[in-house]
Amino acid sequence: MKIGIFGAGHMGSAMIKGWIRSGEIAPPDIFVQGGKRGTAQSLQQDLHFTLSNNMTDFKNTDIIFLAVGTPVILPILTDLYTELAGKVIPIISVSAGVSVKAMQEITGDTYPIAQAIPNTPVQINEGMTGIVYPDNLSEEHKNLMTTSLELLGELVEITEDKIGIFGTLAGCGPAFVDVFMESLADGAVLNGMDRDMAYHVAAKMVSSSANLLLKSKKHPGELKDGVTSPGGTTIKGITALEKEGFRYATINAIDTIMKS
Repeated sequence: MKIGIFGAGHMGSAMIKGWIRSGEIAPPDIFVQGGKRGTAQSLQQDLHFTLSNNMTDFKNTDIIFLAVGTPVILPILTDLYTELAGKVIPIISVSAGVSVKAMQEITGDTYPIAQAIPNTPVQINEGMTGIVYPDNLSEEHKNLMTTSLELLGELVEITEDKIGIFGTLAGCGPAFVDVFMESLADGAVLNGMDRDMAYHVAAKMVSSSANLLLKSKKHPGELKDGVTSPGGTTIKGITALEKEGFRYATINAIDTIMKS
């Protein structure tokens, strides 16, 4: 499979790293066109993908991703569609701000196009990606889109009206967890633990707790109850969190993004 991607910023570079790390896509088979910041050129020195300076190269790919800022998705798509000149190559936008319908106004509603929202763990093939497929997409093109994204982690099909909340939860959530882990480590350091050890323990605890939830399929409240002994240390810590509005702050973070 040959993959073309416009953009090598945070998300574009994470996807490129994930494809290469999967072992299924050879670095030269990833064609990358970066922007003015030069991040693609710098990244290419480490990852050895094919750096492209023109759209003609993308005519030889099997699938194309648009990992650029929302304001330039449609202009790039317009130029790309013109360059393809009737050649049908599936295109996936990974911008939350441009709908499938808006892209189809350029390509027509029969062209294989989709909108996907990955998160940064795709770089280690443990991402969570949501995708909106158009109604009339052929099985062949859908399978190609699915295969390319499943190399990066779990892929779930969602409806267009849910892509906003999916992007907020899956896309912004890692940053919230990072802040949480940093805070946990700070608390441990405050009480004498080495900084590196504190980060390691916090990250492993979060990872294993998440895996327990996924594998046991238990309600998170039930898992929490399994740790909180009557009058014990854990319930005292939870009480302190509740006193500071931990749950409300988390819910409000999601809600604030959705209302912004």
